[in-house]
Amino acid sequence: MIKTTEIKELKLLSRGKVRDIYELENDLLIVTTDRVSAFDFVLNQTIPYKGIVLNKLSVFNFNRTKNIAQNHLIYSDFDLLPKELKKYGYLKDRFMVVKKTKVLPIECIVRGYITGSAWSEYVKTQTIGGMYVEPGLVESEKFPEPIFTPSTKAEKGHDENISVEAMKNIIGRERADEVIKISLKLYETVSQMLFASGVILADTKMEFGVLDGEIVFIDEAFTPDSSRFWFSERYRKGERQESLDKQFIRNFLLSTDWDRKSPPPDLPEDIVKKTSEIYREIYSIVTNESLS
Repeated sequence: MIKTTEIKELKLLSRGKVRDIYELENDLLIVTTDRVSAFDFVLNQTIPYKGIVLNKLSVFNFNRTKNIAQNHLIYSDFDLLPKELKKYGYLKDRFMVVKKTKVLPIECIVRGYITGSAWSEYVKTQTIGGMYVEPGLVESEKFPEPIFTPSTKAEKGHDENISVEAMKNIIGRERADEVIKISLKLYETVSQMLFASGVILADTKMEFGVLDGEIVFIDEAFTPDSSRFWFSERYRKGERQESLDKQFIRNFLLSTDWDRKSPPPDLPEDIVKKTSEIYREIYSIVTNESLS
């Protein structure tokens, strides 16, 4: 398992909750570790195979959606790395070399079903992301049409849900309209692909940058860290669904007496093991490959 990386030949630009980002000449080297975060805290434990799943699944989804949106992936083949980096064997299957972009300071969330924080907000105010939503929905119900709900992309602390109008004020109306259109198209396409494999894409978070004036899909693509996946055959409207994503860890933490302000409790060994199994399962379902 890889909790942190130290690539002495390269300049470390940032160490995020999960990814370490290095400068590689005019590009970026993104390394996905096995760190896990929840409620804006990085947990003490690592999850076996997590970084490999996130990286390989992102590469898989970037490749199959490149006809819809330009993305930042250049390559992820270990053999293509510069010679001096090949001594870091752990990079295999957990890195991407990507284009540098000007990152838009928003997160683009597309919701096909009402669940999670959206359900909590709806119960209280009949809104989602501040937008009024039709009455009478039940937990996990499918929306008539997917909805777009942006949030801020905080460097530190919590991301905050914002209105579409606020997003337009931040990045400009024309750019915002383009990002919304691309986000909805990506969600629609991938959700149809996943449904054919027996998986519901309940919602997903996407990020974008700008390169040479064009919108570019960046960061990660439809992973169990950025998306909610459900088994389609087990789906029951009006109930909380069995998760194939990071919600499993969130549910465990919510079952404890943790106050969500202090450092989170350690994950029991069985929770770590089950989380690893969940990540590998969704990877296998989506790609038809297994990770042993």
